[in-house]
Amino acid sequence: MTHFSATENTALATAVQLTDAERQPCEVWTRVMGYHRPVASFNIGKQGEHNERKFFAEPGRAC
Repeated sequence: MTHFSATENTALATAVQLTDAERQPCEVWTRVMGYHRPVASFNIGKQGEHNERKFFAEPGRAC
């Protein structure tokens, strides 16, 4: 097993360039009514509501 330092990982990450054909879509899940579901399985209206959500950070708290 090979271990890299944080600076080596950063250098490797910036050196790799993917074309659009090599990329894969990211599956986004969210919690709905006490269980988790993929957003892709939502109907069009629910997907629109999900896209309109605003994220916030409480003042005075570290993220």
